[in-house]
Amino acid sequence: MKCADFLKELSDYLDGAIDETLKSDLEEHLMWCSDCHIVCNTTQKTIEVYRNNEVYPLPDEIRSRLHTAIIDKCKTKRCK
Repeated sequence: MKCADFLKELSDYLDGAIDETLKSDLEEHLMWCSDCHIVCNTTQKTIEVYRNNEVYPLPDEIRSRLHTAIIDKCKTKRCK
């Protein structure tokens, strides 16, 4: 299985809407492909956060650093 094939099935895999053979193939791919493993885990965690509607407060220092990084990135984009 190629990564593109895995990514086409990711949504159904996470929803549990696939047959056992395809599920087995996808899980085998996840065992050796670290990139797809990361994408799968990140997507799954993102879905869980949105389902739970959890809000994570940012400490002021991190909020300030994030704000500065976004502003700096925006300034860089405008210059190009």
